Amino acid sequence: MKKFWKMPLYVAFGALMATGLTACSDNENNDGTQTGTLSEKETALKEAINPYVNNTVIATYKNLADATLDLCEKCEAIEQAFANGSLSTAQIQAAGQSWKDARKYWELSEAFLYGAAGDYNIDPHIDSWPLDKASMEAMLSNPQQMAQMSPDYVGNNLGYGLLGFHAIEYMLFQLNASETESQPRDISKFTQEETIYLSAIAGDLRNQCIRLEASWAGMDNVTSEKQGILTDAELEPSFNYGQSMLNAGVAGSKYVNYTDAAQELIQGCIDIADEVGQQKIGRPATGTSEEDKNYIESPYSLNSITDFVDNIISIRNAYTGSNDGDKSVSDYIASVEPETDKEVKAAIDNAIAAIQKIKEPFAKNATSAESQAAVKAVGTDLVNALQKAAQALSKY
Repeated sequence: MKKFWKMPLYVAFGALMATGLTACSDNENNDGTQTGTLSEKETALKEAINPYVNNTVIATYKNLADATLDLCEKCEAIEQAFANGSLSTAQIQAAGQSWKDARKYWELSEAFLYGAAGDYNIDPHIDSWPLDKASMEAMLSNPQQMAQMSPDYVGNNLGYGLLGFHAIEYMLFQLNASETESQPRDISKFTQEETIYLSAIAGDLRNQCIRLEASWAGMDNVTSEKQGILTDAELEPSFNYGQSMLNAGVAGSKYVNYTDAAQELIQGCIDIADEVGQQKIGRPATGTSEEDKNYIESPYSLNSITDFVDNIISIRNAYTGSNDGDKSVSDYIASVEPETDKEVKAAIDNAIAAIQKIKEPFAKNATSAESQAAVKAVGTDLVNALQKAAQALSKY
C-alpha cells in the first residue's frame, strides 16, 4: 500500500534553524526571512515560482477537481440507474472514461505531493493500492455499514485500501479472460450494494480533490459549488499553500526564501522519480515476494504505463513550466550550470521513452528487459540528474 509519512516542511526548517544550519544572506533578516530587496538569484526564482504555483499546481488541481466532480456525477447516475433497472454498459463506459480523465490529472500532480496532499494525508487516502478485496466483500455484506454509506462515512471510517481511485477502478473495469484487455465492467455483475458504495467513494474522491484545489488556490478562488461541498464535509483547508509559496520570506510563509521554495519543488520531483523507478516499476520488476509481484498500479483499467508516463510529465511541468514562455527553475539552473539543466531535460525525455517501451498489461511484463531499463532510467538516471540540479540550486 502506498503511504507517505513526511515531516512537514516547516518542522524541518525549524530544526535546521535551531541548529544554526540556515545561513543568512545580505538580503535576509536574522530569522532567515527576506528584506525588502531581493538578490538576483531570489528575483529569478520568484519569477519561476509564480507560474509554477498558478499555471502548474493550481491549474492541475483545478482540472483534477473538475474531473472528479464529473466522475462523481456519473457514479451517482449509475446508482440511480441500477435502482430503477435502467443501468447500461454505456453508462459504465462513460464513467470509466471520466475515471481516466481524473486519473491523468492526479498523476500529473504527483511531482508536488508535498503541501496539502501530504499534510492532510490526501495522497494515501485517494491513491493506495493494492485494493483490500477481503475487507470490501465483508463491508458490502454488512447491512449496518451499508446503511451508513455516504461520502462522509467512507472518508472518515474506511481504510485506505477501500477508498479512492483504485476502488472506483475495480468497480468500473474488468479484464478479459486472458487478462490482456480492459473492458467496462459487465452490468450483470453489479449489486445494489456495490452501486451505493461506488457512489459514496466517488463522492469522497471528489471532496478530497476539491480540497487540494482550495488548499492551493484559496477558498475564495474556487467555485461556490466547491465551497459548499467542502463546507458540508467540514474539509475547509486551514492553510493557503499557494500564497505561502508565492510569498516566500514573508511572515506566515512556510518558506524562508524563494530558494527554499525552489528546493522543495525539485525535491518533489526527486521523490516521485524515485517512487516510480524504485516502487511503482521497481517492486514488481525486481521484487521476489508475492506482495512485490502484486504491487501493480491501475491493474483493472490497464492504465499503469500511462500513470508512470504522466508522473514523469509532472516532473517536466514542475521543472520547466507547464506553458510555453513560463519562467521556471530550469531557467535558473541553466543560467548557473547549463550542463546540469541539459542533463535533467535529457533524463526526463529518456525516462518517458523507456517507460513507453514497456507493454501493457504491466502485470505480465513487469519483469521484462524493458521494465528493468525503465527502473534505471527513472530511479537512477533521472533521480541523479535532479539531485545535481538541487545541488546547483544550493551552490549558486
